[in-house]
Amino acid sequence: MKKRLLTLLVVTLTCVVAISAQGRRGLRINEVMIENDSSSVVDDFGKYSAWVELFNSTFGPLEISSVFLTNDRNNNTLYPVPLGDVNTEIPSRQHILFWADGEPNKGTFHMNFTFTPGEDNYVAIYDANGISLIDEIVIPGDLKPGQSYARKVDGEGGTGNPDAWEVRDGSNEKYITPSSNNIIKSTNSKVDMFAEQDARGGGMAIMAMCIVFTALLVLAICFNIINKIGANISRKRKIKALAEDEDMDDHHKEQDSGEVIAAIAAALAEHLDAHDRENTVLTINKVRKAYSPWSSKIYGLRELPRR
Repeated sequence: MKKRLLTLLVVTLTCVVAISAQGRRGLRINEVMIENDSSSVVDDFGKYSAWVELFNSTFGPLEISSVFLTNDRNNNTLYPVPLGDVNTEIPSRQHILFWADGEPNKGTFHMNFTFTPGEDNYVAIYDANGISLIDEIVIPGDLKPGQSYARKVDGEGGTGNPDAWEVRDGSNEKYITPSSNNIIKSTNSKVDMFAEQDARGGGMAIMAMCIVFTALLVLAICFNIINKIGANISRKRKIKALAEDEDMDDHHKEQDSGEVIAAIAAALAEHLDAHDRENTVLTINKVRKAYSPWSSKIYGLRELPRR
């Protein structure tokens, strides 16, 4: 039993680790600024530091504590993301910002390395084992102050694929978006198409009613099936109980022979008769009362003394 529990525990832990590792494969380097000037965002200490934006490309929350960020190809575990910070969980399809200021004592999101302006800078993410590469990119050295190197579409493009990246200068066409989507969508093409095809909303109403009635029909069918299953189980239990009772009665009939029943009846009759005779015996005993002159009234002081 203990071996089975231990095996089950090991399998469960393995599955949890595998699922976690698979989820971290969706972590992406999304945008990087090598030299931050006064036109960009400031950190929580009011300083203009270089930064790296990470993006959760999965459709579930992603915990990134214990992964490694590095700018050194020879050191995969340069900066480990600390454990115990609730802010290291990135919601679905959201972003998180790390500061490359070389001051990790300032907090979880301040890394222990910096970038070198005017040179190609390497950035990579490694999983908790320090071996599995999650994502990497080389930022070109001709990047000017205040410019960022970003993915054209959030999280899209293979690992280290420069064709999925572009230089952004902060203009209206190439805006810089730390902790935000690289492409800000003001409209939804599907919604616009539906509004064009169904201007009065009749199709929407019919669709909503069909969805509601379909859901109710599915629930009714499920409840009916559950009810039949419960009734079937109850009927089987009842049949089983009746069969057990019949077997027990047959067993008693086989064991209770006429001689045994006669012996039991004779013993009961004798016992009951003896008890009845005892009840007919009448016992009369004389009750004796203790007498003491100290409690008699004839010796009271009310009698006149004799002369």
